[in-house]
Amino acid sequence: MQVYTYSEARQKLALVLEQAKNTGKVLIRRKDGLTFALVPEKNIFSPLDVPSIKVKVTTEEIVGIVREGRERQHPGKPDIVTAIGECPVK
Repeated sequence: MQVYTYSEARQKLALVLEQAKNTGKVLIRRKDGLTFALVPEKNIFSPLDVPSIKVKVTTEEIVGIVREGRERQHPGKPDIVTAIGECPVK
């Protein structure tokens, strides 16, 4: 693991950051002997974080589209929402 003095780290900051990224950790030592670890931050974004879009679609239209898709996949099988809706016990 690479250890830089405070002065070296200041002068070569881009190099120090790149090395921390590649190796996972770089140490920086001050004149008084204190040592600090420079560690890259983990990616905190989820692959499911996607930008939203503005669409003028009603809830009923979305439900209809989903039901159509389910009907195409399973012809003749009742939609669970419809089946529950017809259930005498609610």
